[in-house]
Amino acid sequence: MIALRSTLTGRICLTVASTLILLFLALPIVLIVVTSFGSDAFGSFPPDSWTLGWYKSLFADGSKWPAALSLSALVASLTTVFSLVLGITAATALVRSDLPLRTAVYGLVLAPLVIPQVVVALGLFLLFEPAAMLGSPIAIALGHTVLAAPIAVMILMATLKGIDERLEDAAASMGASRLTVARRITLPLAMPGMIAAAIFSFITSFDEFFISMFLSSVDTVTLPVQVFNVLQFDVDPSVTAISAVLIAVAVQALALVAAVRRLGGSGKQGGLLPTEPAVGLSTGSDPE
Repeated sequence: MIALRSTLTGRICLTVASTLILLFLALPIVLIVVTSFGSDAFGSFPPDSWTLGWYKSLFADGSKWPAALSLSALVASLTTVFSLVLGITAATALVRSDLPLRTAVYGLVLAPLVIPQVVVALGLFLLFEPAAMLGSPIAIALGHTVLAAPIAVMILMATLKGIDERLEDAAASMGASRLTVARRITLPLAMPGMIAAAIFSFITSFDEFFISMFLSSVDTVTLPVQVFNVLQFDVDPSVTAISAVLIAVAVQALALVAAVRRLGGSGKQGGLLPTEPAVGLSTGSDPE
């Protein structure tokens, strides 16, 4: 790869290949956003004429989009709270304690990320249906937490591993209690990671479909489920506008994470997530 970059032909080939890959990845997003401003929506690309009508129709009288948007925001907020509580607890236990069978526990925490989401959704349906909790925002948020919490744990583990424990030890040696050390040393240093974990938890819930589909009811429909219902039973051009809104939320979330990391002094790493040291259990004591 270094030899390829050292020649003009190699640099041109790398530039062309990189551009094509980026275009391939971005093309569906660009297509949705541009189409949402077209007067004929699904009719042609690029549109023959432009309009904001589909965005205005989202909030017209009788529209179901505002209720779905509000429910998704509520569920995502609850999921963020649940995920942060679980994430901080689990990350602290995995990084700062002699937890038995840490590798097995860590694998169990990450399991929902590798199991097909439809399987996880079915399990949650079987769990909440006997309790008559289907359609409850709390149940949907708890379901989303199963997917969002592992992401929060990974981010917070990397964050805690990046904090110099000697600072905490020095504060403790000077008489500070554990609560004072956590409040004055650990939490301020971990704040960028906590904010990143919160943002990724929120966006994971806001965009989630399978669990919402299994746990929703007629009266409680999240935004992704409403998009699916519209595409399944009708061809409503306003779905392109709400899809563009979903894309905008995700892009703003990533931009916010990047801004927080830069303000937190870790922007030089060039990534959105904490990366040092590598996430894993090999650092520190050996896994059980």
